[in-house]
Amino acid sequence: MNNITSKFIDVQDAEMSFNTKNGVFHALKNINLTVGKGEFVTLIGHSGCGKSTLLNLIAGLLEATHGTLLCANREIAGPSPERGVVFQNHSLLPWLTCHENVHLAVERVFGATETRAQLKERTRGALALVGLTHAEQKRPHEISGGMKQRVGIARALSMEPKVLLMDEPFGALDALTRAHLQDELLKIVAKTGSTVVMVTHDVDEAVLLSDRIVMMTNGPAATIGEILQVRLERPRERVALAQDALYGEYRTSVLEFLYHRQAHPSMKEAA
Repeated sequence: MNNITSKFIDVQDAEMSFNTKNGVFHALKNINLTVGKGEFVTLIGHSGCGKSTLLNLIAGLLEATHGTLLCANREIAGPSPERGVVFQNHSLLPWLTCHENVHLAVERVFGATETRAQLKERTRGALALVGLTHAEQKRPHEISGGMKQRVGIARALSMEPKVLLMDEPFGALDALTRAHLQDELLKIVAKTGSTVVMVTHDVDEAVLLSDRIVMMTNGPAATIGEILQVRLERPRERVALAQDALYGEYRTSVLEFLYHRQAHPSMKEAA
């Protein structure tokens, strides 16, 4: 198992409301969550449960209506290179090569303290970590969707963030590419010891990757319904886990929460 220490990220009584044309929308309420250093935590729940909103609060892209969020005992008061973000949309600049897209982030964080040679080496190291050394001079239109997502991960990792935040980074990919990148992510996290918070809607992905699965109740005013500890040894291998009874138990627990205890309103209407 990972070497995990408590309260690296600390969310205390967080709430989030948005002003809309139809009035105030209460997205999240009473969110209390700690994430240990080196821990891999996934957020799962039905659409509209506030998973991405919670991730954006941790990223500093949103400011909580109420409550406190800390990272490494410092208040989260806005975006910071210490919290690298990977979105479902890779957001690469199409006129730049893979190397140049990553180098932009490296230069922003380390440009004042490192030489050009060091910045270049740091950029190449991040691309090597995700297996893209061979594609560093290609532009986004010349590579596959899965490779674009790997560039996005490399860009986030190149800043040496304390926390890697991922919002359904593999959601738009085909099943085989998704599985490959999940396996690659497991290797990267094992190598870097990264602290990861990831939004997903995929139960198998959550069980495969996580140390803990945070299950959200339905919105509005969504909160944390249950947290499942995943006690599967690392390193993890998907084929072996498919035959593991404990893996099956965890998967069933998440499905039970999502489809019985927190059935989405649309499912209830269909029934």
